[in-house]
Amino acid sequence: MKTANALCRAATVAAAVLATSSAAHALDKITVGKSVATSEIFATLEVGEEAGIWKEEGLELKILAFRGDAQMQQALASSTIDFGLGSGPSMGFMAKGVPAIGVASFADAPLNMAVLVAPNVGINKIDDLKGKKIGVTTAGSLTFWLIKELSRQEGWTGADAVQPVPMGAMRTRLAAMKKGDIQGTVQTTVSGYELQDQGVAKVFLVFGDMVKDFHTHIMFATNKIVKDNPDVVRRYLRGWFKTVARQKKDKALTVRVWAKVMQVKPEVVARVYDKDMAMMSDDGHFNPKAIETIRRSLVELKIMDKEPDPKLMYTDKFVPVKF
Repeated sequence: MKTANALCRAATVAAAVLATSSAAHALDKITVGKSVATSEIFATLEVGEEAGIWKEEGLELKILAFRGDAQMQQALASSTIDFGLGSGPSMGFMAKGVPAIGVASFADAPLNMAVLVAPNVGINKIDDLKGKKIGVTTAGSLTFWLIKELSRQEGWTGADAVQPVPMGAMRTRLAAMKKGDIQGTVQTTVSGYELQDQGVAKVFLVFGDMVKDFHTHIMFATNKIVKDNPDVVRRYLRGWFKTVARQKKDKALTVRVWAKVMQVKPEVVARVYDKDMAMMSDDGHFNPKAIETIRRSLVELKIMDKEPDPKLMYTDKFVPVKF
């Protein structure tokens, strides 16, 4: 009888240990959205998967890609995604009522964004852009903001201002450029150099030379996950910045994964690697000057009627990230 009781107790303990072990190894599932598919920096998500960093943080990611900031913000509003990778200017959506908040800045001055123009449209100097139509993703997006900011800095107004044309995905803009409906598009430099090598377009202007105090990319989280699962937010951000640190040490891994995700030649990614690493934040902190640039520009560019309250745009309770 004693032996039977001992065996029963042993079985109970073993079951408890197995249950505890299973719970310890269960991964929290989160959905992360990219505002566009064609950004090599956003492929940091896939580098984290390849390196096993998300699993180290107890997370399993489902990754979605959208056709611009506006569509991604709709996904945040509907809780289709938990986190979003978007632009600095799209923090304006928070002030307009999207139930989400910026939780980290992960890229500063836009060293990897460029104006591409069709090869034979006669655009050879900056003044040749006056009045031209340039394709962008969506209204209020980073690409939209950059074109508006270009005209503002050059003092072009009215008919002289460059016209941003929201057209969604890159393939749509390239088709419109080929037909002559637009004269150029805003893209990442890695896509630009790939298209330039193919003779489809040429890299005309890189915005990093024009915009300084600025947050190019912001990490957004829904208000729900910030309130209900702050630990998941912390682990997600820790995983992201661990991956950034790995990327800065391991060029071979970064180039290989980014090239695969972007479907471009590795040598093209290698060409922009140093500039991309230079713009990526190590800890997600927000720069007050960059926030002020974005707040002011949202009014100057008539994206908003008044400067939004920064408390509606972002929170610094999760940054700087330490690991």
